[in-house]
Amino acid sequence: MTNTQPKVVSGLQLWQWRHQAIQAAIATDVPVAEVDWLLQEIAGLDRLALRLESYKNWPQIQLKLALEDLEQLWQRRLHDRLPVQYIAGASPWRNFKIAVSSAVLIPRPETECLIDLAVTAANHSEAIPPLQQGNWADLGTGSGAIALGLANAFPESTIHAVDYSSEALAIAAANAQNLGFADRIRFYQGSWWEPLSFLKGQFSGIVSNPPYIPTSTLPTLQPEVILHEPHLALDGGADGLDCIRHLIEISPSYLRPGGVWLIEMMAGQADRVREILQNHDSYSNIEIHSDLAGIERFALAYVNAEC
Repeated sequence: MTNTQPKVVSGLQLWQWRHQAIQAAIATDVPVAEVDWLLQEIAGLDRLALRLESYKNWPQIQLKLALEDLEQLWQRRLHDRLPVQYIAGASPWRNFKIAVSSAVLIPRPETECLIDLAVTAANHSEAIPPLQQGNWADLGTGSGAIALGLANAFPESTIHAVDYSSEALAIAAANAQNLGFADRIRFYQGSWWEPLSFLKGQFSGIVSNPPYIPTSTLPTLQPEVILHEPHLALDGGADGLDCIRHLIEISPSYLRPGGVWLIEMMAGQADRVREILQNHDSYSNIEIHSDLAGIERFALAYVNAEC
């Protein structure tokens, strides 16, 4: 933002803006809760102050951006369907606050389950050395959310995060730095496994949230998604499985015997993904897991010892 307006406002000014924003949200079918979440991020207000409206009498409140700029962005939220996370420049994910921009997919709550599944898979493995150690890959890292989750879950591991977008990698690297994981996560620009060829056969696991939306389905997505989130992170080809097929085909040569292969997929893709894994002959103990809504969302498998 280039606006030079002051970033300090009175509590009364912010109270007035909040009430106008809530009314506008109701009128345009935007979730009202987004107003208060945004004010927590932009103004540092807590839920109690917002609920009691105690901030109304505060002489001044420091904002991260000028009130005029906040209003312009809120109008874009209402009329251009700009995601509120892009306005705030942040999104909560697991126990982190992750910086985001339109260069990266907004990390979804369901994707948090990937980390729990990876931990369970590693704990159940009898591989030597343990899968909790060594190298893990986050392919298509975007904001770096999965890499951060893996680094937090596996403190004895090195996480290798790859993305085709240099803009996304810049955000992911900044998140790793800000959250204290810069020494544990390494970032690479490139396509899927390609930048990691020097570590072939040495990975304990791969975790990925690849593009999986069929190309023809993209126009039917919510405007917040199709108009603002990067298509590179969404478009999975004609049937949505182009990237998943590639990861099934290539991953066995990068993973250790017994290594974990774990991805997120779209509702309705589980049977086909299971079939492709079974037909490859490199995988065993193939599992399909549901998200918290009961949707079959994740596919997990282990690489056979002979691979």
